[in-house]
Amino acid sequence: MTKILFILQLALASYGLYHILLSLFSLYRRVEDYSATPPRHSFAVVIAAHNEEKVIGELIKSIFRSDYPRELYEVFVIADNCTDRTAEIARSLGATVIERYNPHERGKGYALEYGFQRIFALPRKFDAFVILDADNLVSPHFLQVMNHRLARGEKIIQGYLDTKNPDDTWISRSIYVGYLISNRFCQLARHNLGLSCALGGTGMCIATEVLKRFGWGMTTLTEDLEFQTKALLCGLRVTWAHDAAVYDEKPLTLKQSWRQRQRWMQGHCQVAGRYFFRLMWEGIRTRDFKKIDGALYLLRPYFTMMVGLAALLSIFEFDWSRIDLWWFVKGFSGQYLYMALALLLERAPLRAYLWLLYYPIFALTWIPITYAGFIYRHRRAWCHTQHVRNISWEQLKAWHRYRMQRKWHGAENPD
Repeated sequence: MTKILFILQLALASYGLYHILLSLFSLYRRVEDYSATPPRHSFAVVIAAHNEEKVIGELIKSIFRSDYPRELYEVFVIADNCTDRTAEIARSLGATVIERYNPHERGKGYALEYGFQRIFALPRKFDAFVILDADNLVSPHFLQVMNHRLARGEKIIQGYLDTKNPDDTWISRSIYVGYLISNRFCQLARHNLGLSCALGGTGMCIATEVLKRFGWGMTTLTEDLEFQTKALLCGLRVTWAHDAAVYDEKPLTLKQSWRQRQRWMQGHCQVAGRYFFRLMWEGIRTRDFKKIDGALYLLRPYFTMMVGLAALLSIFEFDWSRIDLWWFVKGFSGQYLYMALALLLERAPLRAYLWLLYYPIFALTWIPITYAGFIYRHRRAWCHTQHVRNISWEQLKAWHRYRMQRKWHGAENPD
């Protein structure tokens, strides 16, 4: 048992050290003048919605507040098996509604594939597709930033993932903290290194030529991860737009969060089982570290489960009579300061540093959730996440006022 524990600890230490070194490349962020790129790319902004009458209106309003020419984008709402006023509200606000009824094939992946095919068939052609969730709000600069990135030749771009309701419960606060850390230490770091970032399911911009090439006919519960993996196999990386913010509604209870994250882990394990060895081999064969890093990313659920196993074995192997309390204090302090650095770089409000004190409790719940996701990885049952936080852009600005004061084109951000 001691040898097994040693091997686990060595593997986890190596994996952890890799990500710490990776995070060092997030300490700088290049300032770009997006206004210098003339608006010329056209966008189909696509929203898959199932019974989202409580939140769809504010999202559409926030899109139409964009500082981007109105004639260069169109909003499409895919009303998927809706039994409420989602379609009616979307139409009244100026969106083009595509209604879909198929009780046997339910879920975001099916809805998006259905919507994409109908948009492709329209007389009007778009340069890129922006994919949003119905509970989102988007910053006014989102399309402007994506226009700039497309002009630079980027094909798959992930926007900044933020939180619409961070102050609701200890769950939403923990998720908010986790997103800030991930956005800075993982996404921005990978982008700065020229590696492929992770698609987050929303806030994504995909060039039309790429979407037509790969399609959205993904077959796992995490179709975004499957799409980015297939693209990476073909040499296309996902880039990161730190200034294109999307604000997402987060679960309020542990039960809601558990169910959502378990679905993510089921899908993650599905994609890892199908693509890990192929992606790793391609990375080694072509000496392309982007693919190797992408393969390592697919292993994240397995390393999480290894953390749980190592912790369980440590209970039996650890000599509790020789416990050094000061060692634990130093370890916790070091981790706290490391995470606090991400919050500092992202200009988080002061109370978020207090939320860091119980964030580790939330982080530990990933262990049983990941085990459950692995056990039920072959299940594909779709479960709708109910959204109830009808927050307006004005209300969001009031909460995020401090963070929205970051510089924009040499002047204060007008958000």
